[in-house]
Amino acid sequence: MTLQGKVALVAGATRGAGRGIAVELGAAGATVYVTGRTTRTQQSEYQRRSETIEETAELVTAAGGKGIAVRVDHLVPEEVQALVERIGTERGRLDILVNDLWGGEKLFEWYTPVWKHNLDNGLRLLRLGLDAHLITAHFALALLIEQPGGLLVEMTDGTADYNAKHYRLSPFYDLVKAATNRMGWAHAQDLEKHGATAVSLTPGWLRSEMMLEAFGVKEDNWRDATKHQPHFVISETPRYVGRAVAALAADPDRARWNGQSLSSGQLAKVYGLTDLDG
Repeated sequence: MTLQGKVALVAGATRGAGRGIAVELGAAGATVYVTGRTTRTQQSEYQRRSETIEETAELVTAAGGKGIAVRVDHLVPEEVQALVERIGTERGRLDILVNDLWGGEKLFEWYTPVWKHNLDNGLRLLRLGLDAHLITAHFALALLIEQPGGLLVEMTDGTADYNAKHYRLSPFYDLVKAATNRMGWAHAQDLEKHGATAVSLTPGWLRSEMMLEAFGVKEDNWRDATKHQPHFVISETPRYVGRAVAALAADPDRARWNGQSLSSGQLAKVYGLTDLDG
């Protein structure tokens, strides 16, 4: 599997799935622009988290690709436009767009009806999870379709089928995660005409930096958390969904997935992928 000569943009690559995807695209040889709001000199609204886009870019390069960190607030159209123009100038192409923008973990309230949920936080969730994706697609897809064979991956939580049957924590969270699946389908209708593919993709129970912290463990001893939460045994590293994206991007027949809602486990079975521990 090789992505040598391919150019990717992972929007929202500071941590979690975005970082895992960026690193695996790099491991396959791609040049990867990684964006986010937290750098070594500036922090986003998360505050006091140690992960930065520069660190992600360095991990991409160490994996065998070329990582390029660019601080971008994807809710600011001018910043996104400047990013895409820079990619066009420097590389002349964009082959892969991964929309992993989120940043809402501290904003939603578990199983809280709309009349009790903090309204400002809820509306901010919609902006982060939907508006940012659409703003990025508006500018980046115009460059992506200049070359045939492009790939758009809309990252979400839960497949379309799962989200249609389950209430996802709060009306705001539920709407964002279900709508992102629909967004992937909608973009697929437009991109197909240009020889490009769009999908929505969900990881399983993601062992992100924040999840490990919540369980009081690190990646090297994560199994200790199963003593208190046995189901944590099914969790996966961010690199697992990253390998799924890399395999999808390298598949010459990727168009067969156009418009579909996919999961990391589903693609792992098709492409024969394993997680870092095998």
